[in-house]
Amino acid sequence: PLVGITGTNGKTTVTMLVTDALERSGIRAAAAGNTEVPLVEALGDESLDVFVVEASSFRLEHSGRFRPGVATWLNFAPDHLDAHTSLAAYEAAKASLWADLPDGATVIANAEDDVVMSHVRAEHHVVTFGLLRGDWHVADDMLTGPDGPLMAVQDLPRRQPHDLQNAAAVAATALAAGATRDGVAAALRAFSGLPHRVAAVGAWNGVEWYDDSKATVPHATLAAVGGFGSVVLISGGKNKGLDLSPLTAAVPPVRAVVAIGDAAAEVRAVFGPLVAVTVADSMEAAVAAAADLARPGDVVLLSPSCTSFDWYRSYGERGNDFIRIVHERFAPEMTP
Repeated sequence: PLVGITGTNGKTTVTMLVTDALERSGIRAAAAGNTEVPLVEALGDESLDVFVVEASSFRLEHSGRFRPGVATWLNFAPDHLDAHTSLAAYEAAKASLWADLPDGATVIANAEDDVVMSHVRAEHHVVTFGLLRGDWHVADDMLTGPDGPLMAVQDLPRRQPHDLQNAAAVAATALAAGATRDGVAAALRAFSGLPHRVAAVGAWNGVEWYDDSKATVPHATLAAVGGFGSVVLISGGKNKGLDLSPLTAAVPPVRAVVAIGDAAAEVRAVFGPLVAVTVADSMEAAVAAAADLARPGDVVLLSPSCTSFDWYRSYGERGNDFIRIVHERFAPEMTP
């Protein structure tokens, strides 16, 4: 059996959490697909009960037939326009997740995403999720589903808006795949986040530093800044052919920007009419500029909205370099 998970943002987080929830429920599960283990390689392991597949648009576009029993579409926003011929082609690739479902399959859909919901068909068995609406959502500080509350929000280690929406998606997906409520709750309680996704680096002089290098599209950056009150944003890199103008919605909480990489001029053009923008020609210069701009109570957030392939080989390498520079600059005064 297959569980398929796609979306512009959150695929890896939800895939890992669903896998953990199934395992904690006594189901032998493994994550595969757009991960370190391709699905075609994972299929050779006959000891497993279910494969949880992170389904990228690239893999979906080139798949002749993909038939998950549970098919989750997390969200949709412009991405990968350097690889897909158009935004419509990217959307069609995502929507193909639901194109060839087996009898009895369950569609998990984001009730708060109009593009996702536009692809739900009458014949689908649908479970919806969202932050504030859907079969799974947050109400009265509880993560709640059709059978009532699952757990208190305060029991989740990560509670930013995108984290809560991910938690609702995990509950809907994992339970549809056979997990127990206890297994889902245990997985969510144990989850402290993935590297380079709004990951705390430390605090110094009243300023908190966060690494969100995995955010390579504006949609991801907007989700990240939405969890903070006042932000100095480090943004830029190699653009994937995306329109960066949606980033204007990040002001506020963004009150100053450090623009980096090949897309620095684009970042400056977007934010320049709204807030102070400094252009940095290296990560060292970006950290120094952000430190000068930040004041007590601020968050300095590396959330590039672009890929890393101008200065680095991966978003992980970019995030690790940022962490190293921040620690070297402020240690031993920085608190974890």
